[in-house]
Amino acid sequence: MKDKRIQGEIQNLKPHIMRELQSLYDLSVPVGQLSTKELNERLIAVTEEIGREVAVYVDRKGRIIEISVGNTWTVDLPAVDARSEVRLSGVRCIHTHPSGDTELSDPDISSLRRLRFDAMAAIGRLAGESVGCLGFFTGEKEEDGTLEVQLFGPVRADHLNRIRLTPLIQSINKRLSRERTQATDDEEERAVLAGIDAPMTCAQWTTEDSLAELAELARTAGATVVGTFIQKKAKPDAALFLGRGKVEEMAMFIQNERATLVIFDDELTPSQQRNLEMALGVKILDRTALILDIFAQRARTAAGKLQVELAQMKYSLPRILGQGLVLSRLGGGIGTRGPGETKLEVDRRRIRRRIHDIEGEIERLKKERLLHRERRRAARIPVAALVGYTNAGKSTLLNALTGAEVFAEDKLFATLDPTTRSLRLADGREILVTDTVGFIQKLPHTLVQAFHATLEEVVEADLLLHIVDVSNEAAEFQIEAVTEVLKELGVAEKPMLYVLNKLDRLTNGAGDMSSEAAHVDTMSDARHEAAGGDAASGFSGGETSSLEEAPLPPAVPRLLRGREGCAISARTGAGLADLQEKIASFFRTGEVELTLHIPFTENAAVTRLHEAGRVLHTDYDERGTRVRVRLSEEEAARLKEEKAKEAAEKKAAEEAKQAELDAKAAEVAARHAEN
Repeated sequence: MKDKRIQGEIQNLKPHIMRELQSLYDLSVPVGQLSTKELNERLIAVTEEIGREVAVYVDRKGRIIEISVGNTWTVDLPAVDARSEVRLSGVRCIHTHPSGDTELSDPDISSLRRLRFDAMAAIGRLAGESVGCLGFFTGEKEEDGTLEVQLFGPVRADHLNRIRLTPLIQSINKRLSRERTQATDDEEERAVLAGIDAPMTCAQWTTEDSLAELAELARTAGATVVGTFIQKKAKPDAALFLGRGKVEEMAMFIQNERATLVIFDDELTPSQQRNLEMALGVKILDRTALILDIFAQRARTAAGKLQVELAQMKYSLPRILGQGLVLSRLGGGIGTRGPGETKLEVDRRRIRRRIHDIEGEIERLKKERLLHRERRRAARIPVAALVGYTNAGKSTLLNALTGAEVFAEDKLFATLDPTTRSLRLADGREILVTDTVGFIQKLPHTLVQAFHATLEEVVEADLLLHIVDVSNEAAEFQIEAVTEVLKELGVAEKPMLYVLNKLDRLTNGAGDMSSEAAHVDTMSDARHEAAGGDAASGFSGGETSSLEEAPLPPAVPRLLRGREGCAISARTGAGLADLQEKIASFFRTGEVELTLHIPFTENAAVTRLHEAGRVLHTDYDERGTRVRVRLSEEEAARLKEEKAKEAAEKKAAEEAKQAELDAKAAEVAARHAEN
């Protein structure tokens, strides 16, 4: 027998309310009917008394299988967990809206999609009458691939109960199964890539290089590339991006190769996208939309999903007119329009409202991260952030350094959500290392803006470790692409250590480098003079080191020319000891070591040393505490200044006291003389 529990926000509910909720399990709904008048009235009555949303979950046999107070996100339904990825779950949700406004909210729609409910109904009391709204899938798909949702209402609740659910559900499942059957003929989308060979803003990237990267993005998104089209044009065509003749050629190719998708290497205008869809008869994406799709697949945390959704909303806002965006179909009708508003205006208002809500939630998350960073600063724990081009090996390096075991895959954008782990260096110092989202050329500006909360970890870091895939022929261009994003974030001048990764993929005259502990110090006299030094890096010059017995591949010294860094293989562990030493050397720069003797009467000073620096050793004698501590030069100077001030004040006090004693002695001597 099922445990008749009540889920959700049940704190402080009175016993008679809990009993009433428990008794709802004894009710049943006729097969094929949404709900009953009794169930609706009892749900509304409980809601009116407690002021909270109440939801019941009913299976197709009419049995209530779960009850929740609060919202649909608090529920984990066993019956829904085993749902088919194709068909509906077999469960419908009926819930109340305390306000009486029964229009399905965005969370309601999200729950409908997430749990694939047979139907989602909201009921409430308005002007003394029970009313409700119903949402369900049509079985068709939106242009972005998500299931289309149909809304009905608000109407009287008894009208909703007259809807025959069984034939509706059968029809939807039939359509979903048909869609699945069609999809199984070719599980992966067959994509055609397209771009123009024009004078590029970033001259280092050839069109072929850019399209090769686009092909990798498509593979990451789950598509199979069946063809590539390049057209030489001074600038994109205003209507079709490509010339009309090239578009006609593509149309024939798409038909012959049964392609289902065309991806353009540059961002399209809404009108270009609409015109291309009409001309080619398949789905059209640009580079930005493709990256957003990958991000949507990769996001795991609530913060990551919010940031991706925000970027999608901002990208979609100017494209409502031609896209038939999902959100544009989620409302309209009574209670949603202002005077004289068109449907397009309603759609835009809804998206702007959603953007505002997401930005508010992200701002809350930013404040939480700020508190964490403030605690770290209070503890004086240094932070190093891993930055670099996507798939350069940042996550693999984090795993190698800290044993973090974060997800790492040889695909673009394998990591979206930042991960911070502790690393203890050879000198005993503890630092934090943060893995961040990878960058890419032509990174959408909306994406940088949306992920600014995440990228604040980069802004606040003390040191940037710029990870470079040394085996990539376009490594230099990737470095410049990353630098451009860092400039946009305002951190390009931060201290930076270049880490040339994937050394094991390079070979030289000595053979495979995977077993070599590769090391290079780019601050050799000749190289440093040629580059004019790297004053902005924040690293001390240190000693000049020669290369290991096996000479490094030419790519390594070429990429490190004028840059502080080293070559490693995060996969094999080669060069990691050298990397850790360079990190430790950076954090030692600008520090001094002091040995202080502090009387027992000044224990507060010992506490301050622990807060201000890193205490290396503590000893005691009969007079006080002997502390060996490493402090920053600024803190040491401040301490010296305070000690000098204290000594001066003490001397001045002693001199004043002595002067007072001398004055009194003179006064006594004068009185004796008078007598």
